[in-house]
Amino acid sequence: MTVTDPIPFDNSYARLPERFFARVNPAVREKPVLIRVNEVLAHELGLAPDWLSSDAGLDVLSGRSVADGSEPIAMAYAGHQFGNFVPQLGDGRAILLGEMVDCQGQRRDLQLKGAGETPFSRNGDGQAALGSVLREYVVSEAMAALGVPTTRALAAVATGDPVYREKALPGAVLTRVASSHIRVGTFQFFAAREDTEAVRHLADHVIARHYPSAEGAQNPYLALLEEVIAAQAKLISRWMLVGFIHGVMNTDNMSIAGETIDYGPCAFLDTYDPETVFSSIDQFGRYAYGNQPSIALWNLARLAETLLPLLSENEEAAIAIAENALEDFEPLFQAAYLSGMTRKLGIAKPQDEDAQLASAILAAMAENAVDFTLFFRRLADAIEPGPGEEALRSLFADPSACDLLLQRWRKRLTQEPENAGDRRKRMRAVNPVYIPRNHRVEAMIEAAVEDGDFAPFEELLTVLAKPFEDRLEFNHYENPPQEHERVTATFCGT
Repeated sequence: MTVTDPIPFDNSYARLPERFFARVNPAVREKPVLIRVNEVLAHELGLAPDWLSSDAGLDVLSGRSVADGSEPIAMAYAGHQFGNFVPQLGDGRAILLGEMVDCQGQRRDLQLKGAGETPFSRNGDGQAALGSVLREYVVSEAMAALGVPTTRALAAVATGDPVYREKALPGAVLTRVASSHIRVGTFQFFAAREDTEAVRHLADHVIARHYPSAEGAQNPYLALLEEVIAAQAKLISRWMLVGFIHGVMNTDNMSIAGETIDYGPCAFLDTYDPETVFSSIDQFGRYAYGNQPSIALWNLARLAETLLPLLSENEEAAIAIAENALEDFEPLFQAAYLSGMTRKLGIAKPQDEDAQLASAILAAMAENAVDFTLFFRRLADAIEPGPGEEALRSLFADPSACDLLLQRWRKRLTQEPENAGDRRKRMRAVNPVYIPRNHRVEAMIEAAVEDGDFAPFEELLTVLAKPFEDRLEFNHYENPPQEHERVTATFCGT
């Protein structure tokens, strides 16, 4: 299936009651310039990249015109922000153009981020700075290539208008694609207003759109909660396995669809430390790397609270049902995490004691300031003694700690005899060599913002599109930052 113009919109969310959103058109840009169209994603959606890159396509991607069939809306939601509840947030700088069904029959949202003021802007300007748009484009596409469920970037457009933050910055608009933009905070918006009818309506919509198997369950709303818990357990395990730090795990930034959403001050681990925080607004480390599983569970408890009236007419019974469902998160997360970690370690048949092995390895990495990504990538070359072993030892402040780990790891591998080459191939298929290193992302942003140079942006996307393939011409992208390149803080685009 390939379409050109118009985009085949079919907008189910816009057919919900009017209190679910505000109808608003994107701000009109007088001189937009196309930065990039994601041709691979366009083909997945059944859209023609040539049309998206045309003047007509640019008009839609910039917000200068509204395509036929589009019903632009800003979605209403609430949320806990750093633990504090805000009863009304909503899309303050994003506008949902509509929905379409892709080539696999999956319904997808098309949203403009940085599209201008909405009724939910809360005195904000509704704009997005170029740097935040490029960051989200690069990191979300990298996450997709790493196999992590995520929103995607279809296009980036320079608006030609300045955005005023600490200083004037070039503005931009991101076209974001998602399974949906429904959040935990969307449910909270209506629950806070004691609008049980709207909570039920929203839950029915989510079941039909994302979890149709729940519809036939004895208690469909319990089944919905269980499905979301399972999806989040798997998602957070994927984050942990690639060293990703979201940075702002507010309930309004948790997708009901189980996708990574809202890339603000996100970052990736360099040296392994579970207390790592990059976000400049996370002053107390609430959303540190190692806290992400517990925060996800906390957020899910907030979702469960909104569903209590639907779980049972008896409040005590509803609470018991919700608590029982939430107890599944920890074992689901641990199972997904251990399964992924053992694959990273080249173990095909996990055993109970493998959790202790993984913990010992991570503890030694933390004590020795070992680069997270390079350790697992180089481990595949240290299955047997040789040059690969020395490359791995060089990552440790105390190489003798590496020797002890290798001895224990190799002993475990003897329980699963396998050709070293085959095991190495399996390990390299799950341990990336290239991630969006923070210093590379910052350098890319600086080149684009300060010099109008998008070559680093394009090259970074090329590298990250194949994160598991060694490519000689890009080998320098695997290197961790030198001391003067180290990024210690990242910033939200708002």
